[in-house]
Amino acid sequence: MILRAVATVVATAVLLAGCTSRAGEEPAESAAPSSPRVELTPDEGNEDPSENIEGVETAEFQGGLHTAPGQRVAYDRHPPMGGAHDQVWANCSGTVYARAVRTEHMVHSLEHGAVWIAYEPERLDEDDVAKLAERVEGQPYLMLSPYPGIDTPISLQSWGHQLKVESADDERIDQFIQALRQNPYTTPEPGAPCDTDPSAFDPANPPRFDPSAPGPDAMPVDGN
Repeated sequence: MILRAVATVVATAVLLAGCTSRAGEEPAESAAPSSPRVELTPDEGNEDPSENIEGVETAEFQGGLHTAPGQRVAYDRHPPMGGAHDQVWANCSGTVYARAVRTEHMVHSLEHGAVWIAYEPERLDEDDVAKLAERVEGQPYLMLSPYPGIDTPISLQSWGHQLKVESADDERIDQFIQALRQNPYTTPEPGAPCDTDPSAFDPANPPRFDPSAPGPDAMPVDGN
């Protein structure tokens, strides 16, 4: 009787140990692999971290190309991400614009190292606009504005870089900002001011966006 009881106890312990081992192994087998870490802070060894962000398009633009006051630029992208621009920059000190702003001013701010988040107001609801505004408001070298007529709900611009996304929850928005805002390797004038003289550019009443086609006197985007 004693031997039979001992055998029963041993068999039960082995069975429980086996169950515990299998139960402990299941989470490891089902765990999803972690995403590789992408370094997004620019430095001498990684001058343009946006190269690691899927969907970013790039182009080369010469800096310092200024129009005559009020002159249009024949931009070939909408929104543009560089090129000739007005002599006066738009306020980019974490500014959230309720209405579309004259493009030539916004592009000048890109030259200073700002990131411009533009959105199509007909394709983004109030909650999504609020999510974008939370990222921008009060943050240096960021600005947000509607841009009617673009082919995607959201488009991000820095000098020579553009990323178009469908959702305000897309993680690439924050990645783009981290990689390119005030990036000294991709910005013609890093550290140039974002604040503006209200007599030249009033962020509370900015020059309005002009949706019409530029006329024959418009400056080419490359200045030539």
